[in-house]
Amino acid sequence: MPATLGVAGTWRRGPLGTIWRHRWPLLFVSPFFILFAVFALYPIFFSLYLSFHEWRGVGAMRPVGFANYTRLFGDRIFWGSMLNAVILFFIYVPLMTFLAVVIATVLHGSFLRLQGLWRAIVFMPHLTSMVAAGFTFRLILDTHSGFANQALAALGASPVPWLDDMWWARISVGLLMIWAWLGYNTIIMLAGLQTIPIEVNEAASVDGANRVQVFFRITVPLLKPVILFAVTLSIIGTFQLFTEPYILTGGGPIRATETPVMQIFSSTFANLRFGYAAAMSYVYFVTIIVLAIVQFKLVTRGDRR
Repeated sequence: MPATLGVAGTWRRGPLGTIWRHRWPLLFVSPFFILFAVFALYPIFFSLYLSFHEWRGVGAMRPVGFANYTRLFGDRIFWGSMLNAVILFFIYVPLMTFLAVVIATVLHGSFLRLQGLWRAIVFMPHLTSMVAAGFTFRLILDTHSGFANQALAALGASPVPWLDDMWWARISVGLLMIWAWLGYNTIIMLAGLQTIPIEVNEAASVDGANRVQVFFRITVPLLKPVILFAVTLSIIGTFQLFTEPYILTGGGPIRATETPVMQIFSSTFANLRFGYAAAMSYVYFVTIIVLAIVQFKLVTRGDRR
């Protein structure tokens, strides 16, 4: 009998006993974990398993080992889409980040009236449907009848092939991205500015620094962690682009604006190469992680110097 009580006491003090004592709270939070396991964890592990097989969506899966990954490293179209993402990043992210810092600084200034209204106006494009925005930009940038070329013609300039030339199409996607995401990044920068003590700027002004000097020598250095965070989000977001180039350019011309996610989508639903697309997604995921780490290391190394 004492032995039985000892076992029962050990059970109550062990992990199972802890779970039993907290059974009702665990029961109430369990729907989240069940849904997370079904809709997040299971797809992750199933896609990893799928990447080592060949499957067209029906029938039995055929194991192929690392053949999908081996074939992928020689896929010029996929790596071209990765290069497109890098090019798009450099086309719009530096300009968008700089504008976000400048606008956030203006919105944070004590001289500005109706700050809440202006902040809402700046953020409003981010709330707009990206599909509607993409079609609107497509109409504006149409080579023959778009408003942009009509305005250029009124100024005596030649029409620009916004959507018909490789580089102009990339610039067009960049313009759409700046319009859609500038307000979001501005709010991030504004949150960072609110953590900088106002005494720092006042001390610099007392020492004779003008507003431009305060901006570049005080505001930007103190805001560097927030800028790093925003740029890291932009790296991930650029490689995840789908709706914007799909609606605006369809990935063209000549696949110049086709992104990795568009290539994965095409391989999955157009070509029905589910295993190959799963391998693409994992290589794409690892590439994003590597780029984010490299960017973080470069910035932090500059700080240590």
